[in-house]
Amino acid sequence: MAVQQRVGLAGAAHLELVSGVVQLRPQDAMVEAMLRGWRAQQTARGLREDTIVPRERLVRRFLEFTNEYPWLWSPSHVDEWSLSLVSEKHLAPSTVRAYQGDLRLFSEFLIDGRYGWATECEKAFGTHPVSIVHEWNSIAHLNDYEGDPEARPFTREELQRFLDYADEQVERAVKAKRKGALAAYRDATLLKVIYGWGLRRTETAKLDLVDWGRNPKAPEFGRYGMLHVRYGKAKRGQPPRRRTVASVMGWAVDAVADYVENIRPRFGLPDHPALWVTERGGRIKPAEINARFVAYRDVPGLPDVLSPHSLRHAYVTHLTEDGVDRRFIQVQVGHDCDSSTAIYTHVSDDFMNTALRKAIAPALEPCDTSEGKDR
Repeated sequence: MAVQQRVGLAGAAHLELVSGVVQLRPQDAMVEAMLRGWRAQQTARGLREDTIVPRERLVRRFLEFTNEYPWLWSPSHVDEWSLSLVSEKHLAPSTVRAYQGDLRLFSEFLIDGRYGWATECEKAFGTHPVSIVHEWNSIAHLNDYEGDPEARPFTREELQRFLDYADEQVERAVKAKRKGALAAYRDATLLKVIYGWGLRRTETAKLDLVDWGRNPKAPEFGRYGMLHVRYGKAKRGQPPRRRTVASVMGWAVDAVADYVENIRPRFGLPDHPALWVTERGGRIKPAEINARFVAYRDVPGLPDVLSPHSLRHAYVTHLTEDGVDRRFIQVQVGHDCDSSTAIYTHVSDDFMNTALRKAIAPALEPCDTSEGKDR
């Protein structure tokens, strides 16, 4: 009879459990060994410490919530825990989904036969871990839309007011001969770039001068035909995702070109790589973008629900209303699937009414009953 060879995978039970040692609290010792094993498994997969540590912290919180050991967990524990996260802690659905995903990963690690934890639990406690997070008890199945219902894009009128106000601050600073004129011009251009290329706040802050490039299919935009985003939103445990965004709004290209060629050199930092520099010689930070955005939103009396991300939502929505191909928009904003882009899209009533008229118009046309005419 062939003897099954134990696999030496990082995180395997036989690598973490100390044989021949009698534990005073064997259950607690098993839990700690499981967590060490999971850490070793994730480290071997190349995951970073800032990903591994929060995951382990979450599992420990779930342990405290259930007051049960992992080999006694059941799907009902996840149901109760998820309900408490939503109803008591008032966490966003997207946050709950992320927590459930981390818990699923730990559960799948424990029941994976290659690591041997189920076998060790059976020998020690007469039972073993089971799968506890399923489609039917997780947010991913219950909700297709995870966005904040309050989040919405700028309307075109609101966007015009917002950008006009930003430009007015530049004009006022120049007329008053204030020192902050350069910063005001920088900020007005930065906000236009967020909208004009559908960027996230952090992506915008980390742009460098060299990130602009030519697009052979749009020579009219010169050296600003393409924008290389090097610090896109990363998947959990992965490095930042890169993407290239094609320039589509000529007025935004003109604004960037004027800033880069005529304004930025006046900061006196020719060797600094950043696109957005400060008067003290640093790179502008996301928090500073947020602060300037709030000021420019509040003074003209725009709704509080608007955030820097509303500019990105507006980019998707306005391109959709303008008839741009949906797949193109999806690639531009760096979404893996169309459902994510759909969350960003909030087309206006006028657009919906026009689309509806186009859809039903053929059905409302009177039939031609003349004989001999092909239909």
